[in-house]
Amino acid sequence: MKPDWLKITLPQGNDYNKIKETVRSYHLNTVCLSARCPNLGECWGRKTATFMILGDTCTRNCQFCAVKHQAVSKKRNASSQRLRIDQDEPGRIAQAVRELGLKYIVITSVTRDDLPDGGAEVFAEAINCLRQLCQPPPAVEILIPDFNGDSNSLKKVLSAQPFVLGHNVETVARLTPIIRDQHANYHNSLELLRKSKELNPVIKTKSGFMVGLGEAEEEIFLTLKDLKKVEVDIVTIGQYLQPTKKHLPVKDYVKPEQFANFRKYGLDLGFKAVFSGPLVRSSYRADSLRLF
Repeated sequence: MKPDWLKITLPQGNDYNKIKETVRSYHLNTVCLSARCPNLGECWGRKTATFMILGDTCTRNCQFCAVKHQAVSKKRNASSQRLRIDQDEPGRIAQAVRELGLKYIVITSVTRDDLPDGGAEVFAEAINCLRQLCQPPPAVEILIPDFNGDSNSLKKVLSAQPFVLGHNVETVARLTPIIRDQHANYHNSLELLRKSKELNPVIKTKSGFMVGLGEAEEEIFLTLKDLKKVEVDIVTIGQYLQPTKKHLPVKDYVKPEQFANFRKYGLDLGFKAVFSGPLVRSSYRADSLRLF
């Protein structure tokens, strides 16, 4: 049974309904729905949303994630196995954002190991479309996959000048082989974040991870230290919640006071912002980052 502090706001209100109708009318995907985010009601009620590009089917199968998946060949140019790309998607996102009058948005994606650049070009195009069609343009935060460590893909998205570039380590190093897909790697994720800051020090970097999967407190502190070493600016820490019975069970429900301790530890390390709480997710209250 879930503890009392894990209370979820039910979706309701005019703003929630407006975003739901607009997303549906433009045939867009949101991680809010695809990943069954517990904050959907709160965030949509505050007129914020996280758009998910490159389709609704991931080429990886992480054991914590509710997004649909389909395995593909390790050869990224295996066109016969390539999933569909919606060429008009970036433009429709910009139209929806303009219609809703959003000032800060997050764009993420499924992982597309079937594409030569992992979908980096579509990220860049989405950012550029928002700047062209929305006046004034919104601040854009992107949450990217690891692009299989391809620096050229990373350079593509950085060239579009997002306000924040995020990539999640998801869990502590020890649990990565169990929690994440076999093609994901804790140290590769750290390297991507390090490389991003090296290529463009001005763009803020962000990462996040879940707790409640059997990690020790010292491993959480070590993960924060690892993220600080690669100059990550912003960290999110949230409680893992089992999306379906087919996914990994929750090992522990971390208490709010423990989350507060993680936040204090992170701020003491020097992060610009640490969002730490039971219902915190990667893009939870992301619009507040405009203050940093």
